[in-house]
Amino acid sequence: MALANKPRRYWRDPGPFVQFLQIPGAWGRFVGFWRVLVSAAYAFSNVENLSVAGAETENPRHNIPKAAKRVFWRIMVLYMVTIFCVGLVVRSDDKALTARSGDAGASPFAIAAINAGIKAVPSIINAVVVTSAWSAGNSAMLVGTRTLYGLALEGHAPKFFTKTNRFGVPWLSVSAVGSLMVLGFMTLSSGAAVVFSWFQDLVSAASFVHWINIELVYLRFYYGCRKQGISRDELPWKGPLQPYGAWLALVSFAVLLVTGGFYVFIDGHWSPQSFVSAYFNIPLILILYFGYKFWRGTKLVPLEEMPIRDFLEVARREPEDLPPSPGGWRRLNVLWG
Repeated sequence: MALANKPRRYWRDPGPFVQFLQIPGAWGRFVGFWRVLVSAAYAFSNVENLSVAGAETENPRHNIPKAAKRVFWRIMVLYMVTIFCVGLVVRSDDKALTARSGDAGASPFAIAAINAGIKAVPSIINAVVVTSAWSAGNSAMLVGTRTLYGLALEGHAPKFFTKTNRFGVPWLSVSAVGSLMVLGFMTLSSGAAVVFSWFQDLVSAASFVHWINIELVYLRFYYGCRKQGISRDELPWKGPLQPYGAWLALVSFAVLLVTGGFYVFIDGHWSPQSFVSAYFNIPLILILYFGYKFWRGTKLVPLEEMPIRDFLEVARREPEDLPPSPGGWRRLNVLWG
């Protein structure tokens, strides 16, 4: 009965939101929510990279969209619903949430378990975090290496990154991407929490830049199809609510990127390190993009000249052998298959 009453009690006291930087009233609670919303991009970074494995995927025109939909449902069920449930049994102002202990003790999952009298959960969560970090590192190594190698093949990066060893591994690309892992040792210092905060802001801003680029590329593709009279029904797969969903996402990501470091402009909270980590990616992408355009003298391909029809013809000439649709309980493997 006491556990059942907690959600209602915590909704009133202390409430779902707390004041940020001691800013009073509803505004303080809103900016606290906004600060967390911007930082949450760190947890969702790289969810879009499943398409990188398309070249090694069987029936990619069928399996890549299926994998993308499964990622959406996994996030909704295994992440969002779980966080909602944990939020019902952990106070928003619980001091353990901000206790920088260096382990999983500040995890809301661990706090909920400890409050319920389950002492071993923090150690289990530590193990989960380590294995998850290792898996994420492997995925990032694959994506970074393939991206750098592909750029070099297309002439957009130094040619020496295409050099491979006798096993066909682009070892210079792997070495260049892997060399950045030494930055992880910065978290062993006494200011590990501060360093992690910088990395979190950098990754969050980089994710927004990445997602903005994806939306811009998709919108050019969408309007290129319209310009060339290509119906979306001719595509192997089409997403719903377009182009409105893409425009909404583009504007949302842009606003989150621009306001990501708002807290450094609050009186008395200026920090050059936090400012750089929040906004470094904006001038970086602009310098890289327009610098490349100026250096190589390239221009945007007009919508009517985009080779969309050529790729559709390839898809028609090379149909995929689709597996039968699963039935019964097998349809639930959307969460783990």
